[in-house]
Amino acid sequence: MSNSGLTMSEIPWAAVAPVLVLFLAFVAYCVVDIVRHDVRYLPKWAWIVVCCLVSVPIGGIIYLIVGRDSGRES
Repeated sequence: MSNSGLTMSEIPWAAVAPVLVLFLAFVAYCVVDIVRHDVRYLPKWAWIVVCCLVSVPIGGIIYLIVGRDSGRES
């Protein structure tokens, strides 16, 4: 029986690295937005936990759709 998993040396890092950088940048954007502005439904610390721990980018998308205060100025 063969092992179908990839080892660390077989991972195509040139393809994976840009995606990881985009995910980290998206989470950073969401955290900065949470800190600077008012949020809805949950306290700020809870939204930061959601953005960081829920499967990236799903946590950030949930925050942007549900938690972001829509009545704020830019």
